[in-house]
Amino acid sequence: MDILLTLARWIDHLNDRFGIIAKYAVIASCLISAGNAVIRYSFNISSNAWLEIQWYLFAACVMLGASQVLRLNEHVRVDLFYGRLTGHGKVYVDLFGLIFFLVPVMSVMLWLSWPLFLQKLASGEMSSNAGGLVRWPAVLMLPLGFAMVLLQGLAEIVKRIAWLMHRYEMDIHYERPLQ
Repeated sequence: MDILLTLARWIDHLNDRFGIIAKYAVIASCLISAGNAVIRYSFNISSNAWLEIQWYLFAACVMLGASQVLRLNEHVRVDLFYGRLTGHGKVYVDLFGLIFFLVPVMSVMLWLSWPLFLQKLASGEMSSNAGGLVRWPAVLMLPLGFAMVLLQGLAEIVKRIAWLMHRYEMDIHYERPLQ
């Protein structure tokens, strides 16, 4: 279990780094958007590349930030009874969702998105818009994001099993019921 917990901590650390990239992608996207608007309305100059880089950065924000959201346990849950559960109940529900939903879905999405990325990389496909950008960097966010969520899901499984075995301390939200 110690080796698996070390691996889980390494995955957490890696996702912390991708979370930082996602955070800066949001800031860069906002600055580019504002700068593009100012230049377009002040000088009547615009480029599709500036518009496309915004959605590339948004893709990075969403796909690289998703694993960090899972790591911090801040993801959205639509569950009528989860909030009323305490410690073990929440962990068992989490484990069920991670094992039977998150891991299989992320595996399939990774499997499907990787060939798409390789195709875009090999072809050097460009946007059809005038002044558009090459597409593969945006498409790379798909398999990379799915892989990071899959890894974080595996790390969360390890941490929850270790918690059940009294080998790992988790956040207090598992200790008290929702009022």
